[in-house]
Amino acid sequence: MSTGRSLTVLRLPLLLVALVMAACSRAPAEQRLRETIATMEEAIEAGDVRAFIDHIGSDFIGNHGAFDRRQLHAWLRAQVLRQARIDVVAGPLDIRLYDGGRATVKMEVVLTGSRGGWLPDSGRRLRVDSVWREDGGRWRCVSANWD
Repeated sequence: MSTGRSLTVLRLPLLLVALVMAACSRAPAEQRLRETIATMEEAIEAGDVRAFIDHIGSDFIGNHGAFDRRQLHAWLRAQVLRQARIDVVAGPLDIRLYDGGRATVKMEVVLTGSRGGWLPDSGRRLRVDSVWREDGGRWRCVSANWD
C-alpha cells in the first residue's frame, strides 16, 4: 500500500467518528429552549393542547397561582374549542440561562382567534414572563405570568 493511500485509509475512520459525534451532540440549551417554545406555538395553532401541555411541568403555577397544570390544560382546551383558528405571534425572546438547568423567558405575544372567517374575530397582546427547568434534556415551563 502506498503512503498516500494508507493515510487516506486511516483518515476515513477518524472522519466517520467525527461525523457520528457531531450528529450525536446536543444543541445548546438556549437553542433547545427556543425550539421548545416554537413547538408549543405550533401546537396551539394546530389545536393540539396535549402537545402544548407536554412542555408544562407537573408543578406548574400560572398567573400568580390562578392556574395549575390541569387548570391550564382545561382553559386552553376551551379556547381551542371556541375558535376555528388560533394564530400565535411571539416577539423576540429574552432568554436568561442559569446554573442548574434553569431559565427565564420574557416575551410579547399576540394571539388572534377566528370562528371561521377570513379575519380574526378577536385579538390580544400579552406580556409573558416564564420560568423553565430542564428535565432530562427537555425544557418544561414551571411558572408563567401573563397580562
